[in-house]
Amino acid sequence: MGSIRSKIAGLGYYVPETVVSNKELEKLMDTTDAWIQERTGIVERRYGTPHLETTTTIGARAAKNAIEMAGIQAEEIDFIIFATLSPDYYFPGCGVLLQRELKISGSQVGALDIRNQCSGFIYGLSIADQFIRTGQYKNILLVGAEMHSMGLDYTTRGRNVTVIFGDGAGAVVLQPTGEEEPGVINTVLHADGTYAEELAFINPGCHGGYHQQQTDLGYPEGGYGGLFLTQKMWEEQLIFPSMNGQLVFKTAIQKFPEVIGESLHNAGLSIGDVDMLIPHQANLRISQFVQKKLGLPDEKVWNNIQRYGNTTAASIPIALCEAFEAGAIRRNDLVCLAAFGSGFTWGAALMRWAI
Repeated sequence: MGSIRSKIAGLGYYVPETVVSNKELEKLMDTTDAWIQERTGIVERRYGTPHLETTTTIGARAAKNAIEMAGIQAEEIDFIIFATLSPDYYFPGCGVLLQRELKISGSQVGALDIRNQCSGFIYGLSIADQFIRTGQYKNILLVGAEMHSMGLDYTTRGRNVTVIFGDGAGAVVLQPTGEEEPGVINTVLHADGTYAEELAFINPGCHGGYHQQQTDLGYPEGGYGGLFLTQKMWEEQLIFPSMNGQLVFKTAIQKFPEVIGESLHNAGLSIGDVDMLIPHQANLRISQFVQKKLGLPDEKVWNNIQRYGNTTAASIPIALCEAFEAGAIRRNDLVCLAAFGSGFTWGAALMRWAI
C-alpha cells in the first residue's frame, strides 16, 4: 500500500446577511470611514443576528456546504475540528455543538476545539492532515467560525479593535488521496508567548488579580476569587479584546514572509511557483506589505477583508472558498495559506489544489 496525503475535497462558507458599513460605526464611536479604510482597508463587515445566530450555527451553515461539495453525508464525518475564539459557551466547545447541529451520531465521531485565534484554521489543517496521513480518519470536517459582534466594545474607547472585526464561517472536508495526487504538501507551525498580552482578551479568566474576592460569602481572605464584573475590569477594558496594533503589525509583516518562505523551502519550491497566496485577513495593509515583499502580482493574492473585516479563524476558509468559486484557483495550482495572530502564533500550509 502506497503512502497517502490529505486533500480538500469540499469547501463552503457563510456570512450573515446584516452588512455593517464604516458609516454606521461612525454613529457609535468617534471614528470615520476614511480613517478605517486608510489603516485597515475595511469598508464593511457582517454581523450575525443576536440570539438567532451563534458561532456554531453559522459554522454549521458553512459545514453543510462543504459536506455537500465533498459528495458525502454528514454521517460519514468521522472527526470534527472547530477553530474559534468566540465560542457559544465558555465550555463545552463548539465541536460537540456542531456535531449536534449536524445530527451526527456520537458513537462514530470525535470533536476537537482549537483556540489559536487567527492561525486556528492553519493549526486545524495541520492536525487534520496528520490524522489522515496516519490513516486514523477518512472524512475530517474542519471549521473556522466567529461571532465577534457579540463581544466588542462599541464605544470610542474600543474603536481601534471594534472596527476591524466581523462575523463569518468557513469549512472544508479533508479526505485521503495518493501521495502523487494533488493535496496538502506540508504545514509549518510556530508560536512565541513573549507578548501574549499584547493581543488578548483577558477576562473571563482565573487571574486572581483581576477578580474581587468573595470574602462576604465566607471564603477565606485572599482565596477562592469570585468571577464577576468589578470596576477594575471595566475601567481597564479587561472584558473586551485589546491590541497593541503597532507591535502586531510590525511582527506580522516579519513572520508572514518568513513562514511562507519556510514552507516553500521545505517543499523544494520558490515563491515564483505559487499560483495563489491566501493570507489571513488581518489587515489589508499587512497583506499588501507582504505581497510587495514577496514580489507577487495582484492576481496571485486573494483579499476580501474590504467586505468582511477580520473574521479570525474563519478568514482563510472564507477567502479560499471565494477564490475557488471565482475561478482564481484551479486543479493542480500551488496554493499557499498563511496566518499570524494572538499568542503570538503563526503558520503556513502549502497544497496542490485537488478540486
